[in-house]
Amino acid sequence: MLTLKFIQDHKDEVIERLKIKRFDATDIVEEIIRLDNERKATQVQVESFQSEMNSLSKEIGQLFKSGKAEEANQAKAKTGELKESIKELDNKLSETTAQLNDQLVQLPNLPNEIVPEGKGEEDNVEVKRGGEFPQLNNAEPHWDLIKKYDLIDFELGTKITGAGFPVYKGKGARLQRALINFFLDEADKAGYLEVLPPLVVNEDSGFGTGQLPDKEGQMYHVTADNLYLIPTAEVPVTNIYRDVILKASEMPIKNCAYSACFRREAGSWGAHVRGLNRLHQFDKVEIVQVAHPSKSYEVLDQMVAHVQTLVEKLELPWRILRLCGGDISFTSALTYDFEVYSAAQERWLEVSSVSNFESYQANRLKLRFKEEGEKKAQLAHTLNGSALALPRIMAALLENNQTEEGIRIPKALVPYTGFDIIK
Repeated sequence: MLTLKFIQDHKDEVIERLKIKRFDATDIVEEIIRLDNERKATQVQVESFQSEMNSLSKEIGQLFKSGKAEEANQAKAKTGELKESIKELDNKLSETTAQLNDQLVQLPNLPNEIVPEGKGEEDNVEVKRGGEFPQLNNAEPHWDLIKKYDLIDFELGTKITGAGFPVYKGKGARLQRALINFFLDEADKAGYLEVLPPLVVNEDSGFGTGQLPDKEGQMYHVTADNLYLIPTAEVPVTNIYRDVILKASEMPIKNCAYSACFRREAGSWGAHVRGLNRLHQFDKVEIVQVAHPSKSYEVLDQMVAHVQTLVEKLELPWRILRLCGGDISFTSALTYDFEVYSAAQERWLEVSSVSNFESYQANRLKLRFKEEGEKKAQLAHTLNGSALALPRIMAALLENNQTEEGIRIPKALVPYTGFDIIK
């Protein structure tokens, strides 16, 4: 959430920069400024009436002592009128503040200056690529391979729960577990502290990272307890620092977490979501950092480099895209997507997004820090990235490594799987 001060001081800049995200902020910004001015004026009135009432309260006792009962009663009646006025103004203040907050959460984060213009994913900019494309003859897609080698059962998952909730079996389950442990170990080597967070969060946590009220339609809602299944470990891990004031010397804070992730993916359909390409429940290892504002883009580069090492060690062809204004998320200032190439599907599959939210989430979370010797706290910057999401990684590994003998396991994973080929 953008701060009121920033919006007041940079009104035209906010409107102009949000055009990159294809968002017309003119009316919302004008309304925010109007409501904020109204709120301030009302607050001044409240404070003025309170000051007057306090002065009268002191006078009443003195007037009674001086035998001026009539004047004292008049002053007493006046304090009663002031109390009523203050009550009405407090109600107005609460209403105005609520309206102001409703408008504030409708404004997306400002995109970084290097975010390219564009309508959608076709306008994203490739910044780097690597790895070798496999040369395969008659390559089979992963949805056929998993049946051939009995690795995943989609029909059984549909029976137990519904479409999009697969059951991993045998070497398929072991490969899944191997990937999770590999990603966690690599994060540990890079200095990330592992946490194992809850898989459900409350409304405050959903609001803090920007899932609520923007993405509630994509989340599973546990209505009886008003909790939400997490769409990513980013939500509970970042909320560890909600309402926290850090020391500048403590940053950057680096956490990683494995979790199951739950997404309704309403409206998703077509061949591009077949098999593992899009699921309602999937596993992911997430990396999260809380950084000093002056170093957050250096941290972003480090996180991107970390994800690059993962896809390289998995021996997959990969590329990095800088997301354009029309494809970047509501809360992000700058996002890099990682894609791996699927030889059988002959297309790129997104496996990671690495984003800097600058102070947008921190403002919602009230996540602040103090410099040494400073009394005033300021907002930190938050970042997160998939490192990595497993379904499409699994799909690419199966498709790109198929041979006549079976499916070859990348060397980096063999210590985790205990086998080097799936036959």
